Amino acid sequence: MRHQPVSEHLPVSLSLSAGWGARPRLPGGLGRGRPLPLSYVVFDGPAPQPPLVFLHGLLGSKSNFRAIARALVQRSGRKVLTVDARNHGESPHSPTMSYEAMSLDLQRLLHQLHFPKCVLVGHSMGGKTAMTLALQRPDLVERLVSVDISPTESVAVTDFLAYISAMRRVSIPSGIPRSTARRLAEDQLRPAVQVSAVRQFLLTNLVEAEGRYMWRVNLEAISHHMANIMGFPVFQAPYSGPTLFLAGSDSPYVSSEDYPEIERLFPEAEIQYIPGAGHWVHADKSQEFITAICNFLLLP
Repeated sequence: MRHQPVSEHLPVSLSLSAGWGARPRLPGGLGRGRPLPLSYVVFDGPAPQPPLVFLHGLLGSKSNFRAIARALVQRSGRKVLTVDARNHGESPHSPTMSYEAMSLDLQRLLHQLHFPKCVLVGHSMGGKTAMTLALQRPDLVERLVSVDISPTESVAVTDFLAYISAMRRVSIPSGIPRSTARRLAEDQLRPAVQVSAVRQFLLTNLVEAEGRYMWRVNLEAISHHMANIMGFPVFQAPYSGPTLFLAGSDSPYVSSEDYPEIERLFPEAEIQYIPGAGHWVHADKSQEFITAICNFLLLP
C-alpha cells in the first residue's frame, strides 16, 4: 500500500405527482430483487481503453461530475460515463437500498453497454458501491478510485440524517415560479443546513412536475437504510487490481485507522490526500482531482 460530445440515456421517467418524497411507480414490479435500469450520460472519447464510470455520493447525482467528465475525456481520451444511483437523480426508486443492490444495478448497466471492463471512480456512497463491485466482480474492473471514503463504517452520519430530516420538512406551495420555490426551499433548509454550498448541493434535487415541487431523491428509502449506507459489506477475498484512495486532507473519512482494512481488501492501494480539500474533493479542488485521476490511469 502506497501513500501518496454528450448523449443522455434516461431509461425510466419519474412519476413525481404523488407528493414530497413519493416513489415513482416502476414497470413490471422492478425494485426489490432485480437490478434497476440506471440513468446515465455518455461522454464519448476516442481511446480504446476501458471507460471511466463515475458514481456520485449520497443525495448527489450524475450531474455532479459533468465538468470533470468533459475534462477527463479531453485529458485521457477515454470514454466517460456518469451514472445516477437507484433512488437518486433520474434513476428509478426502490425500497431496497444496499451496496449489493447498487452493485447489481451497475453490473446490469455494464452488460447492457457491452463493457467487459471499466475504471470505477466513486465518491462517498458511490465509492463504497465501486469497492463492492470490484470485490464481487474483479473481472469487470480494470482499476478503482475511491474518493474520500474507506471500506469501513463512515463517520458524520448525523449530518446526513439532519439534512434528510430538514428536506422532509420542506413545504412548497404549488403553481409558483421555480426561482421562488428554490428560494423558499433554501430558507426552510437554512436552520439545519448552515453551509451555503451544502444547501445548493441539496437543492439540485428539487424538481417540478405539473406545477408541484418535490425532491427527486427517495428520502424514505435512504433514511430507512442509513445504517447500511454508512456501513460496508463484509468481504474476505481482496481486489488485487490497481486502486487509488483519493481523499481530502480536511476530511475525516479516510484516516490512519482505516489503513489496515484498506490494505487487507485492496493490497495494491495507493492513498493520496489532496491539500485543502474536504469531503467533496472533486468540487473543492477540481484541477488537482483531475490530475490525480489522469496520473493514476498512466500507472501500469
